[in-house]
Amino acid sequence: MDLSDEGSSSATPTETAIDLLVVAGRVVTMNPDRAVIVDGAVAVSNGAILAVGPQADLRRRFRARTTIDEPDGIVTPGYIDAHQHLTGDRLLRSTIPDTISSGEAIFGWAVPLHRAQDGDDDLLAATLACAEALRNGVTTIVDAGTVAYPDAVAEAAEHIGIRASIGRWGWDIGDGPDAAPASVVLDRLEMLLARYPPEPTLRIRGAVTLVGHDLMTDELLLGASELARSAGAMLTFHISPSRADAPAYLERTGRRPIQHFADLGVLDRNVLLAHAVHLDDSEVECVLESGAAIAYCPWAYLRLAQGVVRAGRHVEIVRRGGRIALGCDSENAGDQIDVLRAAALAAGLERDRAEDPRAFGAHQALELATVAGAEAVGLGSVVGSIEVGKRADLVVHRSSNLPSGGDVELELIWGTDGRSVVHVIVEGEVVVSDGIVVLVDLPALKERASQRSVELLRAVRH
Repeated sequence: MDLSDEGSSSATPTETAIDLLVVAGRVVTMNPDRAVIVDGAVAVSNGAILAVGPQADLRRRFRARTTIDEPDGIVTPGYIDAHQHLTGDRLLRSTIPDTISSGEAIFGWAVPLHRAQDGDDDLLAATLACAEALRNGVTTIVDAGTVAYPDAVAEAAEHIGIRASIGRWGWDIGDGPDAAPASVVLDRLEMLLARYPPEPTLRIRGAVTLVGHDLMTDELLLGASELARSAGAMLTFHISPSRADAPAYLERTGRRPIQHFADLGVLDRNVLLAHAVHLDDSEVECVLESGAAIAYCPWAYLRLAQGVVRAGRHVEIVRRGGRIALGCDSENAGDQIDVLRAAALAAGLERDRAEDPRAFGAHQALELATVAGAEAVGLGSVVGSIEVGKRADLVVHRSSNLPSGGDVELELIWGTDGRSVVHVIVEGEVVVSDGIVVLVDLPALKERASQRSVELLRAVRH
C-alpha cells in the first residue's frame, strides 16, 4: 500500500490537478451496470467524483495532491447505516442483559440511561459510535434520535467527518425523558430543522424523528408529517419490531399501525420506517403503494428475540420493488456498527428461511448496503455508488490474503466485513487512514468512556 502526498506539485498541460486519486485492484462501482473495474481508479476533486476508470488512464490524465494506492485492494461506495442510535447505549455497551425481554431492555435500561445522561455524555457516545462506524466503512448514518442533545450529536458527526442525518426524539405519550405535548415536540423539531437544514447535499442534515410504537398521538404524527413534507425532510420512527406491537396498536386505534398510517395519509417516499418486522398482508401493500422505505436491522431482532425469522418480510418487499436499507440499531441490540455484517445476515436469514440459495444473494445484499440503502434514505443522487458527479464517499478494503480472481461481491459479503477496511473517504476527505480514525484521539475518548460508564451504571441500576 502507498498513501502519498505529492504536495503542491503542478500538473502538466496534459494533466488535470485533482485532490485525490484512489487506485486499487478492483473498483466496485454499484453503478446501473454494476460494473467492477479491474486495476481501476477513482479521481476526486472538491469532494466529488471526477472520473472512474482504468488506473493507467486516470494516472495519465490526472496529477493528484494525494494518492491512495492499494494494488490488492477493493474500493466500494461508502456503506449506509439507516438506523443507528448514536447516544445512550454506547456508554453501557455489552451491559444490558440478553436474557430479558426487549421491553425490559428498552424501558428498564435504555430509557433510564438516556435520562441519566447529559450533553457531554451524548457528545462522547456519538463520537465513539461514529468512529466505529467509519472504521467499518460506514460513511452515512441516520441517527435514530438522540433524546435531548441533538447539537452534541451534530458536533460529533461534524468533527469526526461522517455523513449524518440528525434527529431528536419526539413523543407525547408517557413520561419518558423529554416527552412533551405534541405542540412542544413539533416546535423542537422545527427548530432542529432550522439549525440543520434537510438538504441532501449537506453532510449534516436534519430529520423529523419520532419514537414511534405507542408513544405518539395522531396529532403528533400528522404534525410531524406536515413538517417533514413542507421542509423536504425525512420522517422516521420505530414501528412493529416485536410481535406485541401491532396488537397493542390495534387495541388503541382500531387498526394495525401501518394501515392506520396509510389511512391518515402520512406514508410517502420521505418516510423511513424503522424495523417493520411484524406486518400483515395489508400493511405490506401499504408500504409498497406509498413508497415508504424500511430500515432493516437483522442483528437487533436476533439479539432481542423479536421473531424476524418467522415474521420478517423485508426481502419479499425488495423483490416486489420496495425500498429497504440496512441498519445496525443500538449497541445493546445490533451491537456492532458494521453494515457488511448486517448485509451478510440479511442474505443468510432469507436463504435459510426459504431453503433456497436463489432466494437472496451477496449481490442483492451489497445493494442494500450501498446504492439501494442510499436511495431509501433520500440520498440516491448524492452517494451510494461510484459515479461521476456523486460525492466522494469511498471505502478501501485490503484483500491481499484473498484470491483476486473471484466474485468480489461474494468476497465482500461472505468473505469479510468491516475488519478489512483500511481507508475511508467522506466528501473527498480521508477520515480513516491505515485503519486509524484520523480526526480524533480514540484512546483518550475510550478512557473517558470507561470512567463515565461506571458512573452511569450506578445511576441506572442504583
